[in-house]
Amino acid sequence: MLYSYLLPLHNILRWLVLAAALFAILRALAGWLGKKAWTRLDDSAGLWFTILLDVQVLVGLVLYFVASPLMQTALKNFGAAMQNADLRFFAVEHILVMLAGAAAAHVGRSLARKAADPAMKHRRAAMFFGAALLLILAAVPWPFSAVARPLIRF
Repeated sequence: MLYSYLLPLHNILRWLVLAAALFAILRALAGWLGKKAWTRLDDSAGLWFTILLDVQVLVGLVLYFVASPLMQTALKNFGAAMQNADLRFFAVEHILVMLAGAAAAHVGRSLARKAADPAMKHRRAAMFFGAALLLILAAVPWPFSAVARPLIRF
């Protein structure tokens, strides 16, 4: 029952996270390359990106440890799960790369806020948010990937 609500929520949040990431990256790049001041909107863009990412990670962890029948199968016999590409992807690769992406976003936001000048704030935000986005994109089970899942689930 919980799974039928959390999986679509996890899917919808993916699109919100990606939109927030793109917005934060575009703000950072525009500020960096345009030599602009660091504004409240720049800080808010990073904040919303990390908040949405945190909510996404939380929903994903509940799916991982509590609600997903796929993960329940994998966790019962982890050794056997490593022999199956789908199970291995979700049991190890997806979660680790997504956590690395979340960590990169948080480090980037922290470093950007601590930087002394606006150019460095924008540069750090652009680099770390960009790295976070690349990690996230690499770990999404896209329809064209080996562990294909639909773009939208209801």
